[in-house]
Amino acid sequence: MRFLHLADLHLGKQMNDVSLLPDQEYVLEQIVSIADSERADAVLIAGDVYQRSSPQAEAMALFDSFVSRLSGMGKAVFIISGNHDSAQRISYFSSLIRSSGVHVTEAFDGRMQSAVLRDGDGEIVIWMLPFLRPSQVKRKLPEEKIITCQDAIGAVLRQTPVDPAKRNILLCHQFITGSETSDSEEMAVGGLDNIDASVFDAFDYVALGHIHKPQKVLRDTLRYAGSPLKYSFSEANHKKSVTVVDLCEKGDIELRTVPLYPLHDVRLIEGNMDGIMRMPYSEDYVWITVHDEMPPPDARVTLSVNFPNMMKFSIVNSRTKTDLDVLAFERMKDKSVTELFTDFYRLQNNDREPGEAHRKVLGKVLKELEERA
Repeated sequence: MRFLHLADLHLGKQMNDVSLLPDQEYVLEQIVSIADSERADAVLIAGDVYQRSSPQAEAMALFDSFVSRLSGMGKAVFIISGNHDSAQRISYFSSLIRSSGVHVTEAFDGRMQSAVLRDGDGEIVIWMLPFLRPSQVKRKLPEEKIITCQDAIGAVLRQTPVDPAKRNILLCHQFITGSETSDSEEMAVGGLDNIDASVFDAFDYVALGHIHKPQKVLRDTLRYAGSPLKYSFSEANHKKSVTVVDLCEKGDIELRTVPLYPLHDVRLIEGNMDGIMRMPYSEDYVWITVHDEMPPPDARVTLSVNFPNMMKFSIVNSRTKTDLDVLAFERMKDKSVTELFTDFYRLQNNDREPGEAHRKVLGKVLKELEERA
């Protein structure tokens, strides 16, 4: 049986106040095409369907269309909630839509939910474990000593009657120790959300969500699909994909990835003004870092001609020493002349504030200009 594994859609997400819904619609269209061309039997969505627990109507409509198309093609769909989702909203109408082959985790009641598929090699049990916090599990399993996520997930799995003779797939949205993170994920302070990979030994394949970089954790069959799009500049070097899982007889699993191509890439660009301006026009989402010693005051505006979707602009040179994030042009109108002068002075003087003498001169000049007006 063939599965398509994806996760972390984050529908409704914005980057620097730019809505990514058109980008998300574009990449979901690719995933539908991949499910069709790969002849997948089922699609596994391992959490963080939405960016927030109360998603906007447009994000919900996009997901509804996506799942409806998969179901209409005869694909079974399995969905769990992630830490960004509301378990109650994700599971709304779950009993009704189950007859269409769409299986959604309901609010956690102390037991892990499951569904069974069948092929020529027998039964495949799909176990669905939504994102859980220790407090949620403690309320349902008060006899267990639960402090960390490791305690919580371990307690749930001990309650789960996994038959080792059958093929078992687990959908899970948690942070597994040893996985490589990026800036766009939410992690608990002190590592309380870490879970050791060994707790999943009973499962033939673990379809993970939560980490945005596609990767395996210790074994090939314990895998994060990653997010379908780059959601932060720390993900600029990621290669986004969906994972194809061919589950044959017990112990025989084949994995491969199919690349995804974004409507707008997320890129880091750096160099001197002249070199950057010679680059081809691009509508990608970019962070540009300029290394000129004396960049022109309108450098950001000049670069935006070639890069209209520039989301961040920085200057790093011998004066700034470190990354100085320059204000977006559209926000300058909210600054006073004194504040704009202070920003420019810091830019040219190693991030030092102007002294009292500079402020007095500026005040004198501004007063003279007012009197002439």
